[in-house]
Amino acid sequence: MNKAVNDPAPGEVWSGTWVADRLGVELVGDDRLTDLLGLALRRNPKRAHLLVSNVLGKHVPQSPSVVHGHGLALGRRVRELLGDEEAARAVVLGYAETATGLGHSVADGVALAPYLHSTRRPVPGVAPAGGFEESHSHATSHLLLPEDPALLAGDGPLVLVDDEFSTGNTVLNTIRDLHERYPRDRYVVVALVDMRSPEDAGRLSGFAAEIGARVDLVAAASGTVKLPEGVLEKGQDLVARFEETPSGARGSVESAATAARARPAPTDPRPAISRIDLSWPRDLPDGGRHGFTPQHRIRLESALPAMAARLAEALPGDAHRVHVLGFEELMYAPLRLAHELEQVAEGAEVTFSTTTRSPVLAVDDPGYAIRTRLSFPAHDNPADGPGDRYAYNVADAGFDAVVAVIDSAADTPELNAPDGLLARLAAHTRQVVLVVVPSYTPERPSMLPEPLRGPAFSSYAPEDVGWLLQDLSDVTLEAPTEEREEAIQSGGAHYAESLPMEYQPSDQYQELFRTALEESSARLAQAVGAVTEIVLQERSPRPVLVSLARAGTPVGVLMRRWAGFRHGLDLPHYAVSIVRGRGIDANALRWLADHHDPADVVFVDGWTGKGAITRELTEAVRAFEAEGGAAGFDPEIAVLADPGSCVRTYGTREDFLIPSACLNSTVSGLISRTVLRADLVGPDDFHGAKFYRELAGADVSVDFLDAVAARFPEVVDAVDATVKELLAGDREPTWEGWAAVERISEEYGIHDVNLVKPGVGETTRVLLRRVPWKILARAGAGADLDHVRLLAEQRGVPVEEVAELPYTCVGLIHPKYTRGATGADGRAVSV
Repeated sequence: MNKAVNDPAPGEVWSGTWVADRLGVELVGDDRLTDLLGLALRRNPKRAHLLVSNVLGKHVPQSPSVVHGHGLALGRRVRELLGDEEAARAVVLGYAETATGLGHSVADGVALAPYLHSTRRPVPGVAPAGGFEESHSHATSHLLLPEDPALLAGDGPLVLVDDEFSTGNTVLNTIRDLHERYPRDRYVVVALVDMRSPEDAGRLSGFAAEIGARVDLVAAASGTVKLPEGVLEKGQDLVARFEETPSGARGSVESAATAARARPAPTDPRPAISRIDLSWPRDLPDGGRHGFTPQHRIRLESALPAMAARLAEALPGDAHRVHVLGFEELMYAPLRLAHELEQVAEGAEVTFSTTTRSPVLAVDDPGYAIRTRLSFPAHDNPADGPGDRYAYNVADAGFDAVVAVIDSAADTPELNAPDGLLARLAAHTRQVVLVVVPSYTPERPSMLPEPLRGPAFSSYAPEDVGWLLQDLSDVTLEAPTEEREEAIQSGGAHYAESLPMEYQPSDQYQELFRTALEESSARLAQAVGAVTEIVLQERSPRPVLVSLARAGTPVGVLMRRWAGFRHGLDLPHYAVSIVRGRGIDANALRWLADHHDPADVVFVDGWTGKGAITRELTEAVRAFEAEGGAAGFDPEIAVLADPGSCVRTYGTREDFLIPSACLNSTVSGLISRTVLRADLVGPDDFHGAKFYRELAGADVSVDFLDAVAARFPEVVDAVDATVKELLAGDREPTWEGWAAVERISEEYGIHDVNLVKPGVGETTRVLLRRVPWKILARAGAGADLDHVRLLAEQRGVPVEEVAELPYTCVGLIHPKYTRGATGADGRAVSV
């Protein structure tokens, strides 16, 4: 029979009294509810009160045997309900983050079924098998990332485990989502407490009828929460009032007296922080993020005694109270370690709880469930960005030692920072022991090789860039410039099927390069800083830079260097091939999707001309997704200079000399332009390129990078001003460059926009690699065109000054080239 249960046993104070007295909240139901639950408050626009479980192992330290025992008991009830045959066909699914350990323990009780829990941590290369929203939570998105895609596809019972069944919305959303993908006849919902209102309770049977399946409910206790009118507003007012007090400062929520007691006395020895290796079994998952089978459970059971023994040896000999602290979703592994430690640590009381991302008000009162709160920065590079994390009821708890158990993905500098978790714990105990469990990532076979890196491929340092290319250095691909031009324009070959001859520049031309670099390095540094800052602010706080080889690669390296100089970031950077008319290397995109979140990828190029590559990339990404490739790549290119007004992310829109455009491979890590030829590049291969090791004596690739990076400190203020101006202005592309190219193509009788190359960089390419017809130069253009004029003179190409030109210069390729068309001598340019 239901009854009010707010009254505790004689001599005891219920840990929900403080909230109940102030808000009029009342628990009605089984006698056990006050043993299982306390109450606290949180800042949440949907639900102010929080039911705090005393047996879950999340917010309240508890004996690990009690925590594990409650899940085992529920699991055994599920097995009895289903029978062994159906239990063996079942899958147990737990909810992140709070119920991951409970779900594991329920699976232990069922014993015959594999286990999977939802996660809020995306794992590169693991495709989601589903997802759902938790409407009342502070962090809603759940992902399902099973290693075996067939795990959820069976037709056996699905057992869904959460700590509480309050409205039923989360569970019903999950079942509805999964039932559409993987329909089945039976579901079992498991919770420590069933706290649905009578109205919500009636929804379950109606929902089961709607989907044509049986839905059972198993709970350790049941009841309801009676909420008076206006309780949400009252709760929010209470939270605001208490968080405004000095005791609500970041780091801990405690009274001044409590904080003083928590600090070691001046004569106390300095708290020790040590790290131990438990020899976690190789390839054993650390939890159910990707699935945990009965066979995994057997392996863990056999390894636990030895691991617990190592842990016991690391504890102080006189430690009487030991607390094992798990980490957010990582609940089960630390719970089982704590449970085993409880058996082997003679004379020690062992308790267990875990950190959480859930912000809850702490009030130092015996009638309140959350007495203290330790706050510290997130330390696992979360997908939703940095933020505070919490450990409750650990401060001033009198623990002689705290064992922090995390996974290797969370073993970061933030963990060890002065305000990090370990330092926070060390202020409240004599000994902190850190245990790092290897983060399990499914191994999936891949036909694609790892990126090529220097010095084996390119003169760049290995950390500067990974080339998603294959090495064709031993293949003869070069052809005289005139032969290539004739073949390209006649339709006999694509420009990406061969390479122009790579000549070393003359002394005069090298001097022009050095002068240009000296005069423009600060300007370049400012543009690099500006485009990088915009990427960090608008695209991703930790972007994966993917430069379009090869013109974009020096820019990608410089952006990576700026991110390190200004923000201490170590950004990944790769170079990929894109070919006009044939798209981007789809295998490179597959590799990137396997190793990174596509949403973090930012494509980088040196400059825009008329915007052809911008359009090519947009179409290539669309086609890649349409053919079943990973979704989420943003095709917008980030460029150093955008004179064509083709992109939103740029450092400048001025058409000025970028010295890396003056040369070929000798300023691009000694790498050729990329090659795509059917007899060399198969359907499962990366595009190709050559490494010109023989040109090492003329290589200025690193000199160029160093010269620009050396100017970073002096342009910081200018970068900040530029970024502020760009972010406040209108950066929508106007495509005026494309319009200008179309006009020039018609005015000069070319009738092919592909033969019109606008901008200083593209004009230089025409003179170095193609057969130029003439150069259009803006009247009055100065030193930015010195190298262009020299090349034009050497090639016998006229330079025509034009008054109204939107670019500094434009290179025109001869529209109908044959070897006699321009009276050229048939030799490639010797610069």
